[in-house]
Amino acid sequence: MYAMLLLLLSVLLILAPLVLLLRNAKRARLIRLVDKIPGPPSYPFVGSELSLLLAPRNKQWGLLQMRLRKYQPIMRTWVGPIAVVHLTRPEHIEILLSSTRHLEKSFAYKFIEPWLGTGLLTATGGQKWHVHRKMITPTFHFSILDSFVEVFSEKSEILVKKLQKEVGSPGFDMFPYVTHCALDIICETAMGTPVNAQEEAESSTYVRALYDISRLITRRVPRPWLHNDFLYKLTRDGRRHNECLEVLHGFTKKVIQERKKTRLNSSRTISEQQEDEGIGKKKRLAFLDMLLDASEGGTKLTDEEIREEVDTFMFAGHDTTSASICWALLLLGLHPHVQSKVHEELQCIFQGSDRPPTMKDLADMKLLERVIKESLRVYPSAPLFSRLLREDIEIGGYTIPAGSTLRVNVYCLHRNPDQFPNPEKFDPDNFLPERVAKRHPYAYIPFSAGPRNCIGQKFALLEEKTVLSYMLRHYELRSRDSREDMNLLAEIILRPENRVRMSIKARRKEGAEMRSS
Repeated sequence: MYAMLLLLLSVLLILAPLVLLLRNAKRARLIRLVDKIPGPPSYPFVGSELSLLLAPRNKQWGLLQMRLRKYQPIMRTWVGPIAVVHLTRPEHIEILLSSTRHLEKSFAYKFIEPWLGTGLLTATGGQKWHVHRKMITPTFHFSILDSFVEVFSEKSEILVKKLQKEVGSPGFDMFPYVTHCALDIICETAMGTPVNAQEEAESSTYVRALYDISRLITRRVPRPWLHNDFLYKLTRDGRRHNECLEVLHGFTKKVIQERKKTRLNSSRTISEQQEDEGIGKKKRLAFLDMLLDASEGGTKLTDEEIREEVDTFMFAGHDTTSASICWALLLLGLHPHVQSKVHEELQCIFQGSDRPPTMKDLADMKLLERVIKESLRVYPSAPLFSRLLREDIEIGGYTIPAGSTLRVNVYCLHRNPDQFPNPEKFDPDNFLPERVAKRHPYAYIPFSAGPRNCIGQKFALLEEKTVLSYMLRHYELRSRDSREDMNLLAEIILRPENRVRMSIKARRKEGAEMRSS
């Protein structure tokens, strides 16, 4: 026994220095290769990000863009000991995103994991991610999205009514109205459970928790002193974070349990339940129902895995969509001639009727679709995203070593003048088919691209078309602030520092105009 222990200690004494030597050699190689890439000066322990962290919150995004313009197309920074390589060119980004070997998200996503677990957004790209992606993809089929349009319309009608009190106002913040509408939509389509955010946002514990946890995660990510879980839990933010988790997880788990009990009373599948036998009326679906149905029919998901995917859908489909709609409204309010043309398109489709849009109507909104796409080019909802490299990659003449983080700067990518001439100009014609055909396929990626592209992008586009078409059919909008007045904050999503101030005027119906003439 003693001899065995002595042998074990001897092996450890020999191996420990070797492991340290190999680790140091690997680290030295990473530093050597990364520092060949242009970038700002870096200092021990603090890296090269200290000036950004010390800058006022509303100046950080502008400083990052200045750096990128100086060092582009590829820039190296150090966030403490972490090497971050920034990409801004489509041909470089294609190498990363088109690969099936570089699917792991960066360390920043770990701060979302307490809420979302390892669902599609945060999973590393291993077996679980592949299985869930394959299973969830059919839930965004065209025929299923068709059933969601009814929800989009119902919530948009409430939004239009809520905005009536702002008619004639010299200016009001559009963001809360749109955000509450988007939250109503995502709750009902994800869980089949209304939260009535547009009517009861102030009194809803779930709504407040959803807002608060997004704000807390946003505040934590850029602050290294809040990264340690133990220390974070001792702070006021950490305590509120845990309270929010209890509310959000408790709500989702309760909905899942209630839905499973309901399903036990019926042996029919979702497809069989779509037609209500007495009246032939389609049953309204929810993402949760389809997950439960898919799980019963094939790959089994635990309640926790189902909860992770429903919460992921809630997170990914709420803030991003509301921000996208608000940016589109800002730009339309600054370009009345474009807004007028969109209204003409809607008049041709609806002929002055207040009826809800059909899928065909939404498909016919060609100009509005171009407006949405151009808005996402100018103001991408997700302006940055990152991948952690587990093996070396060659990009732009540089070997970027395993262990580095690759950061795709979508905001900068969408402003490449060789891909978008006069890139700061709002021009929906950038998305005419003949122009799109001439561009690099990775020059425009508001929903990412490649194997880990956004699975809900068709859902988002249909939702945005529905909400915007309702608003533009009922109101004429004007923006009270210029683009230069909008300080950008790029945290989890790209949002304005303050408000999206607008004024609205009710549109006259075609019939009313004819009677008055």
